[in-house]
Amino acid sequence: MASSYHFSQASLLSFQADRSRNLLNYNSAIQKANCCSILRRECNGLSGSAKVLLPPTRVLSSVSPRIRPVTTASLAGSSQIASSIFTVGTIIVIPFYTLMVFAPHSGLTKRSMESNIPYIVLGALYAYLLFLSWTPETLRSMFASKYWLPELPGITRMFASDLTIASAWLHLLTVDLFAARQVFQDGLKDGIETRHSITLCLLFCPIGIMSHMVTKAITHLWRGSRSGSEAAETVSRICQE
Repeated sequence: MASSYHFSQASLLSFQADRSRNLLNYNSAIQKANCCSILRRECNGLSGSAKVLLPPTRVLSSVSPRIRPVTTASLAGSSQIASSIFTVGTIIVIPFYTLMVFAPHSGLTKRSMESNIPYIVLGALYAYLLFLSWTPETLRSMFASKYWLPELPGITRMFASDLTIASAWLHLLTVDLFAARQVFQDGLKDGIETRHSITLCLLFCPIGIMSHMVTKAITHLWRGSRSGSEAAETVSRICQE
């Protein structure tokens, strides 16, 4: 009977200890919940919204695991497309500049510069990149001011994408090649040296155009002074006769 009594007393003590631990855990959980509730109310009062900020781990876990790899693969594919078209566009224009600089009077050069095929190809590649990079935010970024004028911060945000940078590069290649062709054909028509201006058009197109205008003006002045001196010599020789 004594052993049975001691066993019952030990079981009762163990039960009471378990109950005390459960009460402590419950009270701790209630305190944590109250703290979280207070923090939420304070955050909502400051921000004026009813949104609850979740920990970063919960935010990440709430995103479907199937979405993240697809998004990463899409970005990687876009970067690869942009890089490939960037390289192809550069390779397309280099032969034309080479012909204009090193063989300006060749028949092949003249026929090549009369062709419109490179501009059609570059235009198609540019349109494709523009289609891939276009978003609803593009126009708002381009014309962000209240006067519907481009602003530097908006343009800077646009160039955060590889596709946008590649399309801008193709834009420059096409316009620069077209300007270089105009300089080349104008030089052939008037017999003006254009190789230095064409090289500048490849690297710094506005400076190349300016260089051609200056070269053309100097050439005309030199020819005019030379023609004047030759005419004066002819008149002087006739008078002496």
